Amino acid sequence: MQTLVCVEPGKFEYGTGEIIKPGKGESLLRIKRIGICGTDLHAFEGTQPYFQYPRILGHELSAEYVKGDAEGFQPGELVTIMPYFYCGKCIACRNGKTNCCQNIKVCGVHQDGGMREYFTVPSYSLLHSEGLNEEALALTEPLAIGAHAVRRAAVHPGEFALVIGAGPIGLGIMEFLKIAGAQVIAMDVNEKRLSFCNEKLDIPFCINPAKDDATGCLKEITNSDMPTIVIDATGNLKAINSAFQYMAHGGKYVLVGLQKEMISFSHPEFHKREASLMSSRNATKEDFLHVIRNIKNGKIDASVYITHRVGFDQVKDNFESWLRPETGVIKAMVSFE
Repeated sequence: MQTLVCVEPGKFEYGTGEIIKPGKGESLLRIKRIGICGTDLHAFEGTQPYFQYPRILGHELSAEYVKGDAEGFQPGELVTIMPYFYCGKCIACRNGKTNCCQNIKVCGVHQDGGMREYFTVPSYSLLHSEGLNEEALALTEPLAIGAHAVRRAAVHPGEFALVIGAGPIGLGIMEFLKIAGAQVIAMDVNEKRLSFCNEKLDIPFCINPAKDDATGCLKEITNSDMPTIVIDATGNLKAINSAFQYMAHGGKYVLVGLQKEMISFSHPEFHKREASLMSSRNATKEDFLHVIRNIKNGKIDASVYITHRVGFDQVKDNFESWLRPETGVIKAMVSFE
């Protein structure tokens, strides 16, 4: 079986590996599609927390079920996975928050992922395709990240929600904010991505803080109230720290993007707003099913996210280019056929 390993920051190598036979509670999959996500890009850069090398990347996937003991799944069936492998015993798991299990193992991060021809996973992680095609199914995971963040924010219809960062995760957040009835504002320093928000996702308010007076624009859009929900999807320290000033009084700030360093903010400014600060990590089965339903009912067109397509044998030569904004990549999709 062929594999692709990130042996160290900035370096990929193709290799071979044995197909791991599924044991009790496991299933063997044949990979069909894998999406390249920010986690993969940051791992290649060497800026991804919780990471050790060498590592097989990849956790946004669709696959063919080969064999195993997953109840209700048939050989040849198209599936995806929830790539957050949990212990089922810690306090988070006991409370249904398997997405932040104390002993979590995210495939492609804490342990080897799916950038290989065959992949053995816990049977509990499998999800039926529900009729979605291979590419849409591979996009359910990043969209579920957005769905979970919006659920954390407990959105009320009509309220203004600012999303900072118009990469794939930020775009998914915007989609689910719209579905929840929010008035969405996109913020990014990349004009191409802001244009994508406006043209493809019909986001009416787009702000480039490198060119615009961000605070002034937000006041104008919200009638001086400021957004009651602010969600960071950048993981950029400067962006995270700056966004505290964008919250309305009584507002909520949800951190989806991940940063290695310490964040800092004015306690008096935060306190006087009686603001809420929370993180949003991964997603749960509820979020995945919400994504699948909304792709099936046509509220989300997953195909608009895919800007680049390559074969598995082309990933090594193309990967570094996806780090460069000028390539215009939103989502690169890898095919194993």
